[in-house]
Formats: sequence, structure tokens, C-alpha cells
Amino acid sequence: MSTTTLYQRLGSYDGITAFVNDLLPRLQADTQLGRFWQHRSDDGIAREKQLLIDYLAASAGGPMYYTGRDMKLSHTGMNISESDWNQFFEHAGATMQALNVPQQECDDIVAFVSSLKSDIVEC
Repeated sequence: MSTTTLYQRLGSYDGITAFVNDLLPRLQADTQLGRFWQHRSDDGIAREKQLLIDYLAASAGGPMYYTGRDMKLSHTGMNISESDWNQFFEHAGATMQALNVPQQECDDIVAFVSSLKSDIVEC
């Protein structure tokens, strides 16, 4: 059994940052999901991006410490729907494909993110 963390298998901090750097522009440009970044300052988006990197790195077993809010509090009131959730996964899959993320790591990412659904999807 391997003791390598998902964080290490994803390329550590640089790999997770590359993932976020590819994914966020896809989400922001999406006609359905782009509304979540409307009326946000560049600084606010940069802060959110760094928090996402930290969250993913810490959750994948890396040495990062996530200082943001929990997922339920962060997403309450955003009215994220099942359709939004599915659209997000389309983009996450495209990002993983673009970055040639191996299947096992893709499966691990999907399993982890799926475990957050009840904290994120409201309607």
C-alpha cells in the first residue's frame, strides 16, 4: 500500500495551483456559472483563488493550513443548484483531461468533491 498522499500524486502545490488556474477561468466564462463571479473585484477573486488552492492542498494531505470558512457557510445563500453542480463537474473533468490527471487521481478528486455536495448544493 502506498503512503503517497493525493497532494503528492497531484504534483503538490504546483499541481494543485495548475488545476485551479485552469478550472477557475472555465467556471467564470461559463454562461450558467459565471454569475457567481459577477460584481467581484480582482482582489476578491484572487483571495478566493488562494483559499481554494489552500483548501484543496490541505484536503489532499498537503502541508497547507486552510484558514477559510467551511464549505457550508461559504456556499449558503448562493442558491447553487443540481444543474450548477453538474456543470461544475463538466469543467472539472475537462480540466483534469487537459492536465492529463491519471484516472486514479481523477476518481479520488471526484470522490472527495462529491462528499461536499450536501454542503454546497441548496436547490
